[in-house]
Amino acid sequence: MATTTQLARWWLAFEPCNIELNKWNVNSTQRRNQRFAQRTGTRLVCHAKGSEAGEEAGGQKKKVLVMGGTGRVGASTLRALAKGGDLHLIVGGRNREKGEALARELGGSVEFSAFNLEDASAVRAAIDGVDLVVHAAGPFQRRVECAVLEAAIDTKTAYIDVCDDQDYSMRAKAYHDRAVAAGIPAITTGGIYPGISNIMAAELVRLNGKAKRIRYSYYTAGSGGAGPTILATSFLLLGEEAIVYVDGKMQKMKAYSARRDVDFGRGIGKKPVYLLNLPEVRSTHEVLKVPSVSARFGTYPQIWNIAMGLVASLVPKDILQDQQKVQGLVQLSDIAVRAVDGFAGEKVSMRVDYEGENGKKAIGIFSHKMLSVREV
Repeated sequence: MATTTQLARWWLAFEPCNIELNKWNVNSTQRRNQRFAQRTGTRLVCHAKGSEAGEEAGGQKKKVLVMGGTGRVGASTLRALAKGGDLHLIVGGRNREKGEALARELGGSVEFSAFNLEDASAVRAAIDGVDLVVHAAGPFQRRVECAVLEAAIDTKTAYIDVCDDQDYSMRAKAYHDRAVAAGIPAITTGGIYPGISNIMAAELVRLNGKAKRIRYSYYTAGSGGAGPTILATSFLLLGEEAIVYVDGKMQKMKAYSARRDVDFGRGIGKKPVYLLNLPEVRSTHEVLKVPSVSARFGTYPQIWNIAMGLVASLVPKDILQDQQKVQGLVQLSDIAVRAVDGFAGEKVSMRVDYEGENGKKAIGIFSHKMLSVREV
């Protein structure tokens, strides 16, 4: 969510017509982008054609549609974007009661727009006329089409998603040429992990030289307050083999296996994490040219980790690979998950371990007491 919010405000302020990685040309209107690049280690080339505020030249506020806006990730993104008071925000979703309640809570230029993600014409109509669409309507697993991205390209609307699925992210990247031809930025996997975690890995490589191994380790207490969506995502991921790279060769491992105990630092300490099939593994291997890459996740209390391992081993794959059947599992588990969330808290942490070709080792850790934003 933090990455998505930063990218959204950057785009709305500068409306770049060209973006490149690892090069930098700066002029007087790009200094704020340079500060962002220095913090993240990502270097951007852009040609600005807008103002530095969320308003167009005529004083009209730019419109941002957040699809999945009534969910925890979408609502957190809306709350963060609403802090500036300089944007016209649209809460996109199916639940009118929750959407209108959130719009009233945020106040100002915020409205609700009803849509069904399965209705391509409704999706296109919702996107047409906005300046930026943020796709936070997960889970992304088992999605066979990139309907929101297609609609964004067709209407020449800037696009960001918080995808955390390997297959979906690769399908989204296949639209690169179409997005370039339409003259819009289209950014996938722009959440916290993947998202911020990728930037952490890129920064470690930039600071320390070429890596021979990158390990991603993630921890979230309970469901992180995200409830059913993260639970559905977790079940769907348990139905996939985890892709890892070892010495340049791809290997497929059993989901939620190969436990490692990882120290996430002060306030969290050492926690067990397990292999999952996450998109940053492949992108790190291909983009950063790292021969050995893996990603693991763990939660609290430990009974949830045990349960996840049992689900991966005992529940038939045809159930775990079916969104509708998984939603049934989520409904059965929802009461227990919410009860545990009441005492587990929402702490979240990411640790990226770097091992260089020269033997040098380094780590990056990002932790926070709350996964989501609840107050403006």
